[in-house]
Amino acid sequence: MTEQTSPTTPPTLLLVDDEPSILSALRRLFRPCGYRILTSESGAGGLALLAEEDVDLVISDMRMPEMDGAAFLEKVRAGWPRAIRILLTGYADIASTVNAINKGEIYRYVSKPWDDNDIVLMVRDALQSQRLQSENTRLLALTQSQNEELKMLNSGLEARVQERTAELEQVNGFLNLANDTLKQSFLVSIKIFSTLIELREGSAGGHARRVADLSRKLAMQLGMDAKTQQDIFLAGLLHDIGKIGFSDAMLAKPVPKLNSEELSRYRKHSVAGASALLPLADLKGAADLIRVHHERFDGQGFPDGLQGLGIPLGGRILAVANDYDGLQIGTLSERRFGADDAKALLVRSRGKRYCPEVIDALVELLGKPHDEPGQENVVPVDELRVGMVLARDLLARDGTLLLATDYLLDANLVREIQAYARRESLPLVLHIRNHTKQR
Repeated sequence: MTEQTSPTTPPTLLLVDDEPSILSALRRLFRPCGYRILTSESGAGGLALLAEEDVDLVISDMRMPEMDGAAFLEKVRAGWPRAIRILLTGYADIASTVNAINKGEIYRYVSKPWDDNDIVLMVRDALQSQRLQSENTRLLALTQSQNEELKMLNSGLEARVQERTAELEQVNGFLNLANDTLKQSFLVSIKIFSTLIELREGSAGGHARRVADLSRKLAMQLGMDAKTQQDIFLAGLLHDIGKIGFSDAMLAKPVPKLNSEELSRYRKHSVAGASALLPLADLKGAADLIRVHHERFDGQGFPDGLQGLGIPLGGRILAVANDYDGLQIGTLSERRFGADDAKALLVRSRGKRYCPEVIDALVELLGKPHDEPGQENVVPVDELRVGMVLARDLLARDGTLLLATDYLLDANLVREIQAYARRESLPLVLHIRNHTKQR
């Protein structure tokens, strides 16, 4: 069924749910937005509509007979990859959710009952992003077409066209190197997983980012290499991914208030989080640290009862960073502690619950000024080395982002940056973190 909401060509939404009442509610919600709306009560019907109509965005329920949302969105991705895909579900099933994420490459995950304002803004932002991407593709195609026309009009410009093409390929090489890993690892995992966590965090919002930042600073303080620092940072961002299936009531309770059933489930979340990341090879190091971030130095932790130096250093770092923030936001105790009191509690458990080496690093780190000088060095392009980490964004002459802050330089990137500087005759210097160990 179809509704035309504007005489122009508005974006088209396809709503798929086996419950007519849900379809009616979504249709009423989006009608004032001016979208063209298609609906279907089954995955098969939705595929039939996609074969006949130009659809910009698909919202599908997860649990449907014959073909569930994960299978349906996988077929949508294969046949109509341009269509944005949003999963709508009313039950907490991490296995089904991860399956939909991996196979259907969904844009967002929305729990029933949804918040009307949130889902309307989500759809609006998704469509806007799609329009910008389409316009960028059009402009790139136009640029390529104009270059070809210039080549045909004046063969004497052929050398210049080739030079310009080489320059574009150089910039695209930066973008491809920087974005390939981000697309396959970050876009398919970190963005979606972090979004799922943030939707449920409530008063603990920002916890993952704070844990990740503090963990990376501790790793730098302890002289760990850049790759390990990156794994620890990612593990900090995702350390609570295993809590996705927790109820809102359970998430709102501090650990001491959990009943026996809830506590049993809580003690399994680090394993669940690590398992969820196993299909992503680039996140294996982070997954291993997530599994052990609730182990204790005295061997009384979970899930494996590891003890002392048998716990990876990254896991010992995460344990300290996680509990330092948890004490302040009230997830570990009915009382919220100030920063100094939280630090004092951790220090009292030095050598018992926490690794002495990490606690000493925390005390030293927290005693430093927040804006301590000397956090970065300015390095000429010819002195770049493998293993350096960018302290600031690297921009092209026209302001285009070439590489983002915190990017780890490998041999290919060093060569690309140096070649770019020579070709553009730029006296290029880069801001490099001075705690990075260079190979």
